[in-house]
Amino acid sequence: MRLADLFRARDVSRIESLRLVARQAVEGLAVGRHRSPHKGSSVEFKEHRPYVPGDELKNIDWKAFGKSDRLYIREFEEETNLRCMLLVDQSGSMAYGGERARSVSHNAQENASSTTSPPPPSWWDGTKQEYATGLAAAFAYLMLSNQDSVGVMTFDAKVRDYVPPRMLPSHLNVILNSLAQSQRGGETDLGTVLRQASVKLPRRGLVVLISDGFGDVESLGRSLTLLRGGRQDVVFLQVVDPDELDFPFDERIDFRDLERDERHEVIDARQIRTRYLESLHRHNDMIAAACRRNHVDHLLISTDLPLVDCLSRFITLRMAGPVSGAAGDVIHRRTVLEDMP
Repeated sequence: MRLADLFRARDVSRIESLRLVARQAVEGLAVGRHRSPHKGSSVEFKEHRPYVPGDELKNIDWKAFGKSDRLYIREFEEETNLRCMLLVDQSGSMAYGGERARSVSHNAQENASSTTSPPPPSWWDGTKQEYATGLAAAFAYLMLSNQDSVGVMTFDAKVRDYVPPRMLPSHLNVILNSLAQSQRGGETDLGTVLRQASVKLPRRGLVVLISDGFGDVESLGRSLTLLRGGRQDVVFLQVVDPDELDFPFDERIDFRDLERDERHEVIDARQIRTRYLESLHRHNDMIAAACRRNHVDHLLISTDLPLVDCLSRFITLRMAGPVSGAAGDVIHRRTVLEDMP
């Protein structure tokens, strides 16, 4: 899989123009644009400390000496590159894709055929799984374009594939191949996966979780606490299908458990719609609350939103402050279009 298989040329240019800056101090392997927890010699002043023999005289603050008759050293904040790890859910529930999400992809391809750019590729079948794959690919390209390091873990109930962070442009192909070839299906266990991920993330950095969030919320919350305790900057992009948000069904339907194939039941959708929506809102509100408690940026994303619009929207919101999406705060195609100048 190549980037050209996922995005049109104009979308690649849009991704290149975006900038994602770490919200907290991070540790990296190269000089970059993000704050480091270590002191260095960048241009951004951090604090004073008393002079000790052996300190470089050029770092003495002579103005402070004139006021206090004591020698102080000016310390500066070191800047570093960002190390980002993408955690991409490949469990069975991510295989769902409703008619509306598929129609958005189809219409986008038709609309693009009149432009000089090639139409969107046919790889996206409207499932949450493919949307998450495309979103992870866009994030990876953004990180590498910004000269940051990026890696990926794919998972269901456990981590299935792990590609450590690298900063080389050629590393994008390694990540795309991992996303394309990873084993798909099975049940989800976000709590266990995040605990496994924490062992592979020894340095402060950015963790981007891309999942529909189905599973035990209490376990998820405990694992978010563990990640944050390791000084990770955590982002949760919760990917959902429009059908899951408003349950548009009005007839008898054979509902199947995508994570356990043997479970299915024919139900009159009208009889369960109210209970389903109430349960969904409670679940998503619990996720939003767990993210707020742990200072995790959280966004609930509908798959009818074009991928690059999603990435751009998230970065815009993140620059404005903490991002928190409750069950009623979903970003989708209409939200972005209404907010555009």
